Amino acid sequence: MRTATVADLRNHFPEVAKWICDGEVVTITKRGVPFATLAPARKKKAPLPVNWRARLERVFPNGPVNGDCQTVVDEDRGET
Repeated sequence: MRTATVADLRNHFPEVAKWICDGEVVTITKRGVPFATLAPARKKKAPLPVNWRARLERVFPNGPVNGDCQTVVDEDRGET
């Protein structure tokens, strides 16, 4: 773990930023007392691709819905 002062950040930020980009954690000190830690940002994982066919089969296990949409909704609600 590296250490940098507030003055280092102000006067030599590109160097400190390179440390962080290289994966190092940097402790920032002010008057010799540590008060902050800078670390590389976590990389976001790429979202998994959506399997649309599997999703449709889960939602509609009996296949596509036939007929009028309002009739289907009414049947699902038990209003017919």
